[in-house]
Amino acid sequence: MIEKVPRFSLRQLSYLVAAARLGTIAAAADELHVSSSAISDAITALEHQLQAQLCIRRKAQGLVLTTAGKQVVARARTLLSEAAELEQELRTPDGELSGPITIGCYPTLAPMILPVLLHEFGEAHPHVSLEIVETTQDLLAGRLESGEIDVAFVYETLIPGDPNHARLFARPAHVILAADDPYAERDVVQLEDLVERDMILLDSPPSSQHTLSMFAARGLRPRVRHRTSSYEVVRTLVGRGLGYGVLVQRIQNPASYEGYPLVVKEIEPAVEPVAVEIIWGAEAPTTARVQALIDFALASEWT
Repeated sequence: MIEKVPRFSLRQLSYLVAAARLGTIAAAADELHVSSSAISDAITALEHQLQAQLCIRRKAQGLVLTTAGKQVVARARTLLSEAAELEQELRTPDGELSGPITIGCYPTLAPMILPVLLHEFGEAHPHVSLEIVETTQDLLAGRLESGEIDVAFVYETLIPGDPNHARLFARPAHVILAADDPYAERDVVQLEDLVERDMILLDSPPSSQHTLSMFAARGLRPRVRHRTSSYEVVRTLVGRGLGYGVLVQRIQNPASYEGYPLVVKEIEPAVEPVAVEIIWGAEAPTTARVQALIDFALASEWT
């Protein structure tokens, strides 16, 4: 049986996918280091070969996919991914995983998650290249679907889109105080005890929403003195006695960045634990190396 050979090329598909992802032909040309006319001509030829209009090109508004274009781009991503995998497999020693994995990670999870992956998974699979993107969950939206990020480690409260996901572990929020704080000798603290005191808020989604929602659930509104998107800045300001902090991620170091001692207190009544999950795209097939990383993460014991 003679296999039917398509009249279009992978290069044409890659040009269309890039233009669709970036929104303009000019941006795709810049990324791929080709001329805009090469991108435009390739898309026009692809439309002719498929006998369908794939996009509408407007100078002021960029490129908009038609219904047929969206279908072609979705299938093209799968074809391009499989072609890249085939090329990579032929370049790799037999039986060894290879190629890049781009990992997204919420910043406060990065110090715990990334060292294990880079060291232990990296040693087990030396031909796999791990590339890191630290970003908040609201900025992850669309990046799994587009293939920019292969897998991400996030809190469950704001998972963007509808990706595949699996739970790694769950942690309840806790309060951090300076070692000389009046409440430092208590076994536990209540949110009612804190509401009239100054708070240092980790102001990075979803942490800020989660913290404020814990107070709101008890009819309370905390007095926020300072906001910062940095986990370590929260600990540093608390260490100086400028307020208390509410965090989920726990670390072994009992001192702030400047060396001021900190204490951790559990919240009473207990608050609902926050789960940390690994997520990956639901549309494109999961490559062997990405699946290996997912399996490794699920089998790891996270402290």
